[in-house]
Amino acid sequence: MLFNVSKCKVMHLVHRKCEYSYYMDGITLEALELEKDVGITISKDLKVSHKCKQAYLKASRMLRVINRSIKSKDR
Repeated sequence: MLFNVSKCKVMHLVHRKCEYSYYMDGITLEALELEKDVGITISKDLKVSHKCKQAYLKASRMLRVINRSIKSKDR
């Protein structure tokens, strides 16, 4: 099976700063801090803060849509 080098990426999962470069077929692979694949967001520190922020933004957008769609707002 051949790899498509343009789609390959590297994520360093270490606490210290990592300066290593990885190569495939003489091409340097891109180093990422955040990657979304199949709906799952993975960050290099493996924390869920980015996922929580995305959930908050999605909920806020939905609440704005609901708020705009209600014509009369009785207390």
